[in-house]
Amino acid sequence: MRKFIFVLSFIAFVSSETLAEDGWRSLFNGEDFSGWKQLNGKARYRVEGDQIVGVSILNTPNSFMCTEETFGDFILEVEVKVDPRLNSGIQFRSQSKAHYRDGRVHGYQAEIDPSPRAYSGGIYDEARRGWLYALAENPRGRAAFVNGAWNRYRIEAIGNSLRVWINGINCSNVHDDTDTEGFIGLQVHGIGNNKDKEGAEVRWRNIRIKTSGLEKERWPMDPSVREINHVPNTLSEYEKRKGWRLLWDGKTTDGWRSATSNEFPENGWKIEDGVLTVLESGGAASARGGDIVTRETFSRFELIVDFKITEGANSGIKYFVDPELNKGTGSAIGLEYQILDDKKHVDANRGIEGNRTVASLYDMIRAENLSLPGGGKGFRGADRWNRARIIVKDARVEHWLNENKVVEYERGSQIFRALVAYSKYKKWENFGQGPAGHILLQDHGNTVHFRNVKIREF
Repeated sequence: MRKFIFVLSFIAFVSSETLAEDGWRSLFNGEDFSGWKQLNGKARYRVEGDQIVGVSILNTPNSFMCTEETFGDFILEVEVKVDPRLNSGIQFRSQSKAHYRDGRVHGYQAEIDPSPRAYSGGIYDEARRGWLYALAENPRGRAAFVNGAWNRYRIEAIGNSLRVWINGINCSNVHDDTDTEGFIGLQVHGIGNNKDKEGAEVRWRNIRIKTSGLEKERWPMDPSVREINHVPNTLSEYEKRKGWRLLWDGKTTDGWRSATSNEFPENGWKIEDGVLTVLESGGAASARGGDIVTRETFSRFELIVDFKITEGANSGIKYFVDPELNKGTGSAIGLEYQILDDKKHVDANRGIEGNRTVASLYDMIRAENLSLPGGGKGFRGADRWNRARIIVKDARVEHWLNENKVVEYERGSQIFRALVAYSKYKKWENFGQGPAGHILLQDHGNTVHFRNVKIREF
């Protein structure tokens, strides 16, 4: 008997030593909320066995049970089980500061989404920028979360790299430098006055973290799951491997010129702190500095442009532009990704059925959420950075706005030609059907900011 007890003691000793050497430690003692504090909403949290349980209540904002300790680089693993009625999330590198919305918890969140949208494992910037990585283009990731069961999350936050797995499936990969350190929080989402969701529970268990020796522990990205880079005017190693390059370097006018001359405009545009700005001149198209275009032309490409409009502003990103088509006043001619303040600019109510609203194919196809039919376009509003993404593969074209596909069409198709015939472009022969063209940033007389202009060609 003594020998058996000695063996068990030796195994326990070896196990504890192994855990210590391995570097993992638990964030929850299994007894109480020592080391944790509740912030913002009044949802109920309790300890039940080896689990933390969050319970929704009526008429309280989002609630967060947060670690008192903050973490920089780490790997976090936690198991989650949630009532399908309730949205939730795992905050990481998050903050609560008195000067920011009276202490509102904000920062990165690994989404817990049992709804039909199925964006569990996406990365959301809580109370700040919104979606950094939705799962519209990751069907395998959308299927990773199992409703009604325990799901294991793995979050790797190492330097600017943020990655999430659920049940071993890579859901999201983000490159971002906004926060380098913060607390971890367990969210119970507010339910407003929805009595059907009252009492819904979310459970967490086996919460453990590792903060050293991380490189050898990293899991490889799924090569089919893209990385999204939110660090302005930079290329991540992933982007370089995928053939991306900066179309604007963030500092100079290299690679760009006026749409009406071989030089960059002498006035009307400003470069400052990594931002390219077209300046206010009364709302008329190309009345001051004028449009700018790339010196190169492009035919098959994926383009990203981050833009920030001022209130009531109008602008656009054009592609397949032929500067020779319009030598008179006004803007150069090409297919246009509309940039507009839909709430404040009159053009939103012109055209046909909203085909002049933000992210639309201007005067031809209205932008609407094709990734989540029935949902909003996801525009973050004026004075906030939004991301335009245009994909052109032969005749096939897509417009994306902040992770939502909002337009798709085929250049030269019968439907396309019919749309042109009923648009302001009908007088231009073979409009939008050229084999290649310039990319243009429009001067429509309002202050609009651009950055992070990058492209890859297919």
